[in-house]
Amino acid sequence: MKTLVVAATTAELSGIYEHFDLQPAAFVQGPGFDILISGVGMTATSFALGQTLNSSYSQLLNLGIAGAFDRQIPLGSLVYIQKETFSELGAEDKETFITIDELGFGSSTIECMPVNNPRLTDLIKGSGITVNTVHGHAPSIDKITVRLNPTVESMEGAAVFYAAQQTQTPCIQVRSISNYVEERNKAAWKIGLAIKNLNDWGISFLTNL
Repeated sequence: MKTLVVAATTAELSGIYEHFDLQPAAFVQGPGFDILISGVGMTATSFALGQTLNSSYSQLLNLGIAGAFDRQIPLGSLVYIQKETFSELGAEDKETFITIDELGFGSSTIECMPVNNPRLTDLIKGSGITVNTVHGHAPSIDKITVRLNPTVESMEGAAVFYAAQQTQTPCIQVRSISNYVEERNKAAWKIGLAIKNLNDWGISFLTNL
């Protein structure tokens, strides 16, 4: 049984490819794990997992960078995401947001199946929201913070959790913080640091499967 490593882009796994002497590609098979590059966003991720995820995989490992709402988390830190929400799935009623749960058409929040792994113990624990449009405007940031109080945001996490839930596959999502969720300020981003720390942790995890 193998682990399926899922990421949105090859750049986010650059160190893992190099360490394990793998050619960066959308799908790579290794001795103990396979890598799937889904593309950015929920739709691409759902399609890629629908094509690839099967019973030969014992767990999913979703790795990527993310923006943090919590400014107490230093840039470059790793966050173990335990709960994900499709934050835009629902309807607007003037100033009120109605979730898909309240509409009676499903659930917008998914909790990961518990995974007992010592390499997760020291990571920051948090919740994520998955969005089509990353936040970059103070009023919308304030609204989502009041409504859901998320730790981080990404564009794929909840789609991975959904696929894992539907297939009863244990799932781990680890996000490395590249920036804070604020009005767009690329000069403050630490993407290189976030990717390095993410890959260092990923290499250790995958080496000890």
